[in-house]
Amino acid sequence: MRLMMNCEPGCGACCIAPSITTPIPGMPKGKPAGVRCVQLDDNNLCRLFGDPSRPAVCGNFKADADICGSGSQQAMANLIELEQLTQ
Repeated sequence: MRLMMNCEPGCGACCIAPSITTPIPGMPKGKPAGVRCVQLDDNNLCRLFGDPSRPAVCGNFKADADICGSGSQQAMANLIELEQLTQ
C-alpha cells in the first residue's frame, strides 16, 4: 500500500528535477530535467495550479512518500534518480 500525502508547500522538486515533454505556457517545447519551470513563482508554487493550461503530467502527479521522502531535498534527490533511471 502506497502512502499518499500532501505536497510540502514550496518544495517545487517535481517542477525542477524531471523533464516534461509536453508544452507548458512559456515553455512550448516542455523543459529538460534539472531546469526550473517558468511557472514556478518565487515561493516554488505553481502559477498554473488549477488552470486548464497546466500540463496533464503536472496535474496527474500526486505526492507520494516513496517519491517525496522526508522533504524537498529528499524529493529532489529521488526525482533526479528516477529521471536518470528512465533515460
